[in-house]
Amino acid sequence: MMQPVRFGLIGFGAWGRHHAEAIVKTSDARLVAITARSEGTANAARDAFPQAATYTDYRRLLDRDDIDVIDIVLPSHLHHEVAAAALGSGRHVLLEKPMCLSLDDCDDLIGIARRQNVRLAIGHELRLSSLWGRVNEMIDAGFVGDPHYVLVELSRNPYRQGADGWRYDISRVGNWILEEPIHFFDLARWYLKSAGDPVSVYATANSRQADHPELQDNFSAILKTSGGAYAVVTQTLAAFEHHQTVKVTGSKGALWASWSGAIDRTRHPTFSLRVFDGGEVQSVPVERAAGELFELEDQIAMLVRSIQHDGPVACTAEDGRWSVALCLAAQRSVDAGTAIEVGTAEARA
Repeated sequence: MMQPVRFGLIGFGAWGRHHAEAIVKTSDARLVAITARSEGTANAARDAFPQAATYTDYRRLLDRDDIDVIDIVLPSHLHHEVAAAALGSGRHVLLEKPMCLSLDDCDDLIGIARRQNVRLAIGHELRLSSLWGRVNEMIDAGFVGDPHYVLVELSRNPYRQGADGWRYDISRVGNWILEEPIHFFDLARWYLKSAGDPVSVYATANSRQADHPELQDNFSAILKTSGGAYAVVTQTLAAFEHHQTVKVTGSKGALWASWSGAIDRTRHPTFSLRVFDGGEVQSVPVERAAGELFELEDQIAMLVRSIQHDGPVACTAEDGRWSVALCLAAQRSVDAGTAIEVGTAEARA
């Protein structure tokens, strides 16, 4: 019988609580300890998860010797500091996206993980989706032939501000492309992996907020690959509810996946997948519900299996670094008004 994988959770905001719930629900996972930002959130963690020790200093959690994995759910500017300490302690790490705010910091974490011989998984949970993952499976199976074009589009409510308004503070969030479009750059690169590495990004954006133009409500980018395929990644935060679409076309066929919910964290979404093989349009059944709460649970289960059976993780640190590289290039493109090349040295560890 396998020993349970013991988790320490650092961060107990709204999304951190969901991580805690997912750990508790996962077979062969145990929530051992939680670090919360303040005494108030620490008390909330104690009330919700009395089986877990609770701290307000993450270093006390790292001092324990009964934790296998550190799950880090913190504001983006803290990712490098805390992940470096967690990896340096010899524990596996699940790190929420964005991996870091700079490529140098990403490279530092990759180096520490390699030296310590531990796993560093990045929280691009859409890869585990019953819907978005099914799209990837069909592309890999050759349904569309050679993929030529990917569209990933999001229309949603404005972002939650986060604890102490961190997400609306550009010094802490880095840029808004790193906040949500990073998921869609990850999907686009994943879907187009057979078409070669990304080689350039052209992006544009604007904002409703005259006093905060850096907080970009509307964003669109074109990502080109070395094989000639390209992706369009586009979103608006000036809309309502939460609606995401993926379209893929290739040399033989096409796919169209869509997901809608009143909010992003609903457990009652509507979703569909339609496909075209060059002859007829069909609906493909998606048996399991899709949505980030379900995908988070699958992500925790994936990490448990990876550790117990020495298997792969869904999104590696190198994948996470690529996503950061593309977002940083996209921001430079927005600022410069021109396409930005993504070279080997910039986009690879």
